[in-house]
Amino acid sequence: MALKATIFKATLQVADMDRHYYGEHALTLARHPSETDERMMVRVLAFALFASDTLQFGRGLSTDDEADLREEDLTGHISRWIDVGLPDERNLRKACGRATEVTVISYGRTAETWWKQNRDRLERLANLSVLALSPETTRALAGLARRNMQIQCTIQDGVMWLTGDETALEIRPMILKAASDAP
Repeated sequence: MALKATIFKATLQVADMDRHYYGEHALTLARHPSETDERMMVRVLAFALFASDTLQFGRGLSTDDEADLREEDLTGHISRWIDVGLPDERNLRKACGRATEVTVISYGRTAETWWKQNRDRLERLANLSVLALSPETTRALAGLARRNMQIQCTIQDGVMWLTGDETALEIRPMILKAASDAP
C-alpha cells in the first residue's frame, strides 16, 4: 500500500521591500513521504522569495519534469520555474526551454560539489539563476516546520528574515549565477 502525503498548512505573510510586494498567503503543502522537513521548508522559503498571487506549488517529488513551484501567465506559458535541491542539468536545460525564468535554490551537504560539476554547462543557460543556502540555514529552517504554521517573512536588500513561533532566522541566499536576460 502506498504511503500518503502529510498535509501541512501555513499562513505566510510576506513584506518584500526589494520588489514592493506585500501579501498574505494561505498555503497547503503536501509533503511526500520521502520529503524531509528541510526540503519542504526550502519550498516555503522559495515561495516567500518569489511570492505572487499566481505562484503555485508543483506536483512534488514524484514528477521529474515539473517545477517545485511555478508561475504561469494568462496564456498558460510558464513565466517562472523554481526547483529546490540539486536538479539534473538535463532537466534544467528542458526547463529553460519551457519557461521565461528558471531559478534553482540549491542546498545540502553536496550542493557545492553539484555546483562545481555542473557550473560550466549551467553558465550557458541565459535565463537560469542559481541560489545557494548553507546547511546551517536549511537545518534552522527545518526547525520552523509545524503541521500548522504562522510565518512572517521580510525581505530587504537580498536578506530574508523569517519568523515563526518563537524562532527568528536571518537568511542570506548566495547568488551563484544570475540570469542574464531576466525581464
